[in-house]
Amino acid sequence: QVQLVESGGGLVQPGGSLRLSCEASGFSLDEYTIGWFRQAPGKEREGISCIRTEDGVTYYANSVKGRFTMSRDNAKNTVSLQMNNLRPEDTAVYYCAASARLIAYEYVLASFVYDYWGQGTQVTVSS
Repeated sequence: QVQLVESGGGLVQPGGSLRLSCEASGFSLDEYTIGWFRQAPGKEREGISCIRTEDGVTYYANSVKGRFTMSRDNAKNTVSLQMNNLRPEDTAVYYCAASARLIAYEYVLASFVYDYWGQGTQVTVSS
């Protein structure tokens, strides 16, 4: 059974940092493209980062580039998202997702290409 479980969310002040983790079970993360998404209230789900299995390249949305870093630990079958210099607009529920498909690079942050999703973890950036 494929399962993704996120952890690490919480409340942080602007300028602070959080590290999210996503633990996979039922499959090997290194065989899938893994993405991080977020959804704020009243807004569409936004793809913010992924590691594309076809080339091993990590992609970032412009909204988080230079502040967020995604990494993968194959031994632990987990991916992480280090979030620095957090802003109030980063407040959202954060999800990790996995895809076994071959994904063209222009679609790597599109939610429709991902088949498996975690339950999400809340990140709130507020003073």
